[in-house]
Parts: sequence; structure tokens; C-alpha cells
Amino acid sequence: MTRQSTTGPLASGTLRTRTHLTAILCATAALAGCSGGDETTAPIATMPALPASSAPTGPEATVKKTALDVYQGYWREMQAYYADRDGTTADLKQYAASEALASAENDAEYAHGRGRIYIGLVVVSKSTVIGTDLGSKTPKVMLSSCLDVSRWRPVIADNRKPVGLPTNRLTKYLIASTLEKWPQGWRVVRDEPQDKRC
Repeated sequence: MTRQSTTGPLASGTLRTRTHLTAILCATAALAGCSGGDETTAPIATMPALPASSAPTGPEATVKKTALDVYQGYWREMQAYYADRDGTTADLKQYAASEALASAENDAEYAHGRGRIYIGLVVVSKSTVIGTDLGSKTPKVMLSSCLDVSRWRPVIADNRKPVGLPTNRLTKYLIASTLEKWPQGWRVVRDEPQDKRC
């Protein structure tokens, strides 16, 4: 169905593909037989907040929470962007930059150019900060999350007819992300599917 990408699962099931999001989209396309209905407004699933008594405090804890919030916002905007055939990146640019933004723009343009949109729900869970580099010129936070795209699927934009793909692809897998603090705020700059189920 799609071109190959260097960072995500192909329809064939391999994980060294040509662009970040093609992988994720390929992972969902074979789910065309899922229950019907327009799910373009479905909210992204989020992780429950820590109880106030156990939540960490301090500047670094604030940065980590901000990064986790931005990552959830990033996927909400990705859903909206891919569901809109004539979508713009205006809101996505509030959450993504650099490689992550370029991949989203390129892959969405490719899908939309073929008359396809993506509807449904992306579930991001188990998001964990696995590293920080807050003292560098461009502060960074690294995340690991579980991405479930089994309910996010491609359809023909004109008639919402499902688009099918081979079934040997991951639909729930680990994804490694890097966020950087830009002058405008925190942005996802890399989002790389891993060859591991979660």
C-alpha cells in the first residue's frame, strides 16, 4: 500500500522503513475490517496521573511532565492531521519540529494525495522518561511509550471505504521519542517505532 520507511513497520512486517509515519500507517491499514463509524473525533488515550502524594516535584519533574503532556498533544494533532484530507500543519507545529514534523508532513501528503485519510484512535500508554539532557544548549527529554494503532485505520476519503494491507505488521509496539526545548516550547523531534511488541 505504501512506500517504505526507515523507522517503522512495513506492510511486510520489517522495521527498517523509509519515513517514520508510513510505518505506523501501514500498521493500521490492514485493520480495515474493524467496526464501522467515523471516529475522527475520538480522543487519544492518556496515562492516569500520579497521586499528588507520590508525584515528584522540582524543576526537572516539571520538565518531564511537560514533555509527557506535549507527547500526548502531538498524537492528538497527528490524528486530526491525518483525518483531514486538506489538513494543515498549523496545530501540529505546536508539538512537532525537525525530523518528526517533516515525516508527518511528507507521509500525510502522500496519503492524502492518494485520496486516503486515517480515522480512529491512537492509544499512547506507558510513557516513561528514559533520559534527559537538560544542561545542553538545546535541552532534551527522551521517552519510551507503547503505541497502539490497532484502532487507527486508512479509508478512502470520498466514501470511507476501508483500505486493506497484509496482516503481518505490528499494531502495538514500543516507540522511542526525543523532545527538545525550542524557543517556542517543547517539540517532538524524533519518534521512532521499535521492533518490539508492548
